[in-house]
Amino acid sequence: MVLSDTVRHSMEQSSWIRRMFEEGNNLKKRYGESNVFDLTLGNPIFEPPDEFCQELKRIVNNPLQGMHRYMANAGYVETRKAVAEYLSVESGTEINQGDIIMSCGAAGGLNVVLKTILNPGDEVIIFSPFFPEYLHYIHNHNGVVKVVSTDEQFIPRFDELDNAINSKTKAVIINSPNNPTGAVYNADFVHTLGKLLEKKSLEFDSPISLISDEAYRYIVYGGIKCPHIWSYYKQSFVVNSYSKDLALPGERIGYIAVHPELKQHDEIIAGLIFCNRVLGYVNAPALMQNVIRALQGVTVSIDEYQRKRDLICDGLTSVGYNVTKPQGAFYIFPEAPLKDDVAFVKELSQHKVLVVPGSGFGYPGHFRLSYCVKDSTLEGSLEGFGKIAQKYKAA
Repeated sequence: MVLSDTVRHSMEQSSWIRRMFEEGNNLKKRYGESNVFDLTLGNPIFEPPDEFCQELKRIVNNPLQGMHRYMANAGYVETRKAVAEYLSVESGTEINQGDIIMSCGAAGGLNVVLKTILNPGDEVIIFSPFFPEYLHYIHNHNGVVKVVSTDEQFIPRFDELDNAINSKTKAVIINSPNNPTGAVYNADFVHTLGKLLEKKSLEFDSPISLISDEAYRYIVYGGIKCPHIWSYYKQSFVVNSYSKDLALPGERIGYIAVHPELKQHDEIIAGLIFCNRVLGYVNAPALMQNVIRALQGVTVSIDEYQRKRDLICDGLTSVGYNVTKPQGAFYIFPEAPLKDDVAFVKELSQHKVLVVPGSGFGYPGHFRLSYCVKDSTLEGSLEGFGKIAQKYKAA
């Protein structure tokens, strides 16, 4: 057998997001793209901001000598310095370029962190509903996934987290703003989380790392603030990406930021740099490092995302769905009108509307839709949503 058993099993359990995305492509071939309402993938419809295009043109038209060569595995010093300066002001924690590793997006950064800190059998806690690729990232590095539930507003339950942490717990991953729910963890939550992890680290005489996946940090609505974990817990890593706030998912550019007072800081930084190399990333893309250096704090139009959020939330509510309005990111995670969310998604696809079942995020009975799409796709989906809701309401 050429294909490994592990990969075969992982493929069988592969992401519902991609599965439904492929189903959408098949439907588009049969019925035409304008007749299919694909809400599966978080692939922003917006083009990057003008500032990005201007900086890209400037660099391409005035190339730096050697700018396409290898650099240090951690990335360009100038880029890491720019990221560190921006984060220092924003977070209130003084960091420098030595605390930053440029990465191939947040996905690459998460894999680098996990490989650096995990021994075989170490447990990593995640919260349902969760981004499904976390399962694979943890398994990639011989870790064990432990899932803790959330409440009705999709906020993790501290009593269950307390019970879940044991001597094998190596890390906790949080994702705020959250994919798939759009929930944002406030300062009180992060403060309580930090205190709990401090207590448990002392109890088991072993530091528990907090890994904060912040790919949607700058996509928040209504003046809501996304607190920095560094103010509340020192044994922490921030992993971020420019994929969403600059609409650059295909460019694979992000970073890992390490709290300056992390235990064994210098050894961990050396480990991150080593793992960035041996995982095959080698270094983050050189051209994108040069471009984003000057774009700290620049984002796509958040008002436009908020308008799309309100459009689809109001539309779903009007046809009978129970929707928790997201505070950030560009996903909604409503209740399905029948308990079997997979059956619901399959039936909805017969109306040429594509969403992802909550089971794919470890949270059955719900479904995820992405609203980073054209208005016509959002508006066109409501007829199919309404027909299904009316059918099961009548039943």
